[in-house]
This record gives sequence, C-alpha cells and structure tokens, in this order.
Amino acid sequence: MERNRRETEPCYVISVAARMLNMQTHTLRYYEKIGIIEPHRSRGNIRLYSERDIAMVRRVKSFTEDMGVNLAGVEVILRMLGNISQLQGELEQMREELKKLKEETGQ
Repeated sequence: MERNRRETEPCYVISVAARMLNMQTHTLRYYEKIGIIEPHRSRGNIRLYSERDIAMVRRVKSFTEDMGVNLAGVEVILRMLGNISQLQGELEQMREELKKLKEETGQ
C-alpha cells in the first residue's frame, strides 16, 4: 500500500517532469489535452506529476519512438491494456470466489 501511495503521489512540477523525460513541457500539455495522462492539479492549478504519470509517459515515448506507433495507436493500445488489466482483476476475483465455494462444499 505504501508503494502504491508513492507511485501515485503528485510531486513533480511540469518543468521537472519534462526534464526527467527529456521532452518539452508543451508535449506534456498536449498529452494531457488528448487524454493520455491526467496530472494532479494543486490548489493553484499547477500540474503535478506522479511516478505513475512519469512511467506512463515513458511507455508512450517507447511506443512512439521505439515502435513507430502514432498517438492514435497509442491511445488504442493503452485502452486495450486497461481493459486487459480490468479483465484480469475480474478473473482473479472469480477464481477466489470459486475457491471459496469449493471449500464450503468440500470439493
């Protein structure tokens, strides 16, 4: 739980995040505009990026720079990966329920 909190804690302003990612701040703003990332906003409306946000942008950069995927393709891939993750979670939950049912019935 502590690890998850560290991953999602907004802590990097846009200039620091851009430097960490070796990209321009306007690219991060564009990624936000098209919905690839959604940085946290401070009370003063300053964008704050978490480790998870940084990892997501690195993944996007890998798709675009290393694999030649355009941003529309990246959005499709990310949506599909999200669906797969959700389905895996549901499958695991069903396995747990099945295991409990088997234990209750003595099978």
